[in-house]
Amino acid sequence: MPERCRTGLVYSDIYLKHEAGAWHPERPERLQAIVEGLKRTNLWERLVLLDPAPADLKWIHAIHDPAYVQKVRELCESGGGSLDPDTAVNRHSFEVALYAAGGVLRAVDAVVEGRVRNAFCAVRPPGHHAVHSAAMGFCLFNNVAVAARYVQRQHGYRRVFIVDWDAHHGNGTQDAFYADASVFYFSVHQYPHYPGTGRRDERGVGPGEGFTLNVPTPAGAGDEDYERIFLDELVPAADRFRPDFILISAGFDIQASDSLSGMRVTRRGFERMTEIVCNLAARHCEGRVVSVLEGGYARPGLADNVPAHVAALCQCTEQS
Repeated sequence: MPERCRTGLVYSDIYLKHEAGAWHPERPERLQAIVEGLKRTNLWERLVLLDPAPADLKWIHAIHDPAYVQKVRELCESGGGSLDPDTAVNRHSFEVALYAAGGVLRAVDAVVEGRVRNAFCAVRPPGHHAVHSAAMGFCLFNNVAVAARYVQRQHGYRRVFIVDWDAHHGNGTQDAFYADASVFYFSVHQYPHYPGTGRRDERGVGPGEGFTLNVPTPAGAGDEDYERIFLDELVPAADRFRPDFILISAGFDIQASDSLSGMRVTRRGFERMTEIVCNLAARHCEGRVVSVLEGGYARPGLADNVPAHVAALCQCTEQS
């Protein structure tokens, strides 16, 4: 048996039950590719497996309008349908979305309680486009935003830093904390690209002004570009903010093989970004990092690049 590392993994076959249609790129096979990659690289046996549980609705309501949550429930109970042109559900999707958010909360608990040092959440549907009262961009409930509020209200950590490296700007996460100085939202994303938000001048409002940092980046950016952005912009911002907890919206649609973006990040790029974030966490918050799957649609790339990210998380726990 390979030696375990102190990285947790949230996964369950329940996440395969959400289906948006045969035509849809956000498919159950994404997670199957990730699991196969983790097993092929012998990481699966080294990780601390964390069983998810459905999130209590009070945590979903901390981010989303209860009327919207009920709308999703009723549509799923009726057999499914479309919530927006890009976002469809089946009869299982409401339950699966609760397990997705709840899985991230379970990872937060494990990190706070010291059972693991950090964690990766292989959950779906993704979340960072979901806004207060609507689904958007394949996303039902905003898993990372829900987790940020949970970190604060359940565990008492005041300053939460969110790193979003998905190819698409996380408009829903930005909206949730745009006027909030207790959550710093950092996003590097392809621009112009869906959903059209994430300009440099979107910096927050009122007490939240200066606590949103967007780095819009042209198509074609690769490993060196992302490393430079992380070192020149992410690290100074996090050092000023001094987070108590770090959450990653880990989008793998920036991988070179992905058809939903024009980015060119390789396995080495994901390793380096992870290393930089873990170093920040070691410096400011005793290594507390929970990473959450967002996009990423090329299955061979997922099978290669997610294990690279998770292996880097493991390496961080061994060095701490």
